[in-house]
Amino acid sequence: MTKTKVWIRAARLRTLPLSVSGIIVGNALCLSENNFSWILFLLMLLTAISFQIISNFANDYGDGIKGTDNDARLGPERVFQAGLLSRKELKNGIFASSVFALILAITVILLAFGANSLFYLGVFLALSFISIWAAISYTVGKGAYGYRGLGDLFVLLFFGGLSVLGSYFVQLKTFDFNVLLFAVVIGFLSVGVLNLNNMRDLDNDAAVGKKTFAVFLGKTKAKLYHLFLIGGATVLLIGVFITTELNYFWLPMLVVFPLVRHMKVVVTNKLPKKLDPELKKLALTTFFLSVLIFIALHLG
Repeated sequence: MTKTKVWIRAARLRTLPLSVSGIIVGNALCLSENNFSWILFLLMLLTAISFQIISNFANDYGDGIKGTDNDARLGPERVFQAGLLSRKELKNGIFASSVFALILAITVILLAFGANSLFYLGVFLALSFISIWAAISYTVGKGAYGYRGLGDLFVLLFFGGLSVLGSYFVQLKTFDFNVLLFAVVIGFLSVGVLNLNNMRDLDNDAAVGKKTFAVFLGKTKAKLYHLFLIGGATVLLIGVFITTELNYFWLPMLVVFPLVRHMKVVVTNKLPKKLDPELKKLALTTFFLSVLIFIALHLG
């Protein structure tokens, strides 16, 4: 395997659609405004992808050196675990991707607010640094928050809150209550993806001392928690769209059927390894939901 293919594998391409779902929804809610910027939209997509790649490199590194990625783990084999990248190479990858992400973020901030808007420049620059810190600190370091059951909270805040609310504000420089509702929908579904990952790896994580929220809850309560996340997102999504006057409000409703089926599969599951396909399905369903919301709002 060439180094290029190894780095592509380390970037975990299957995780990237979920990383841009909140950005797509946040921008979709701005489409009706005359000052909507397609350039900003594209740059925000690239920035979100770059943050996710940082997280994937750091996750590979952090779980690898802690011994969490081992032969007992049920998920796909990681590049550090497989000996395809060294500790130094992954560190360099984390640094390089962080610099690239920061350059993209600064470009977005300057285009959106201009060099004279010092307050917004400061706020969003701080959020960019916090995003990079959060991407790395999930598994890296002694205080890694992913090992303390806080990963779910951070995913909700960043994949839902910052992605949807932040991208909306970058475009329009204001907030709206409906934007918050959409942020919760995407946030809950994104946390659901993480919870599936943690339910799949629950036994191994518990054995090596990785205290994810699923480990704290245990297998039965983790399933109930998953129902709350996916069921809550589904109900909220239906509620938001049936109260709108959009001609194409039914488009996002198409994901309700796979979400209901997904909940049934998870509740009846008895083999953790079989949760892995559901993880991919839920991530892609969330991405397709964001695209359908974008199309529905674009068509009006």
